[in-house]
Amino acid sequence: MRRELGNAYELDDDRGRVDRAAVHAFLSTSYWATGRSRELNDRLIDDAAGVAGLYFAGAQVGYARAVSDSATVAYLADVYVLEEHRRRGLGVELVRFVVEDGPLADVRKWILHTSDAHGLYRKLGFAEPDHRLLERWRL
Repeated sequence: MRRELGNAYELDDDRGRVDRAAVHAFLSTSYWATGRSRELNDRLIDDAAGVAGLYFAGAQVGYARAVSDSATVAYLADVYVLEEHRRRGLGVELVRFVVEDGPLADVRKWILHTSDAHGLYRKLGFAEPDHRLLERWRL
């Protein structure tokens, strides 16, 4: 599914359109995926329940990935918009496209981790978890 945003921006959930080299170039230097290999990143794209690209004049400028059982829970991951395209509401539209408009729109619970974009996610109903959420990290 494609959605035009105007001003030469569009969203697309076609996994075949994802510029894997561009996505890896950004993610491998992000705070959450530093050092992630291209091979692993490609596998994550292939195995995702859904992906979405943000494009400007056909070039990849943003990305998001979802992992899910397709019914009860989904995890939003690897969300980014390149710095030069930020502060235009594009991040909100990218996340909305994944969680509200895509094939996982009926999933009841969405989870994500972020250290710096709480305000963006709150606009779409995300909030801090309650006492029931636990997590385990392998170090």
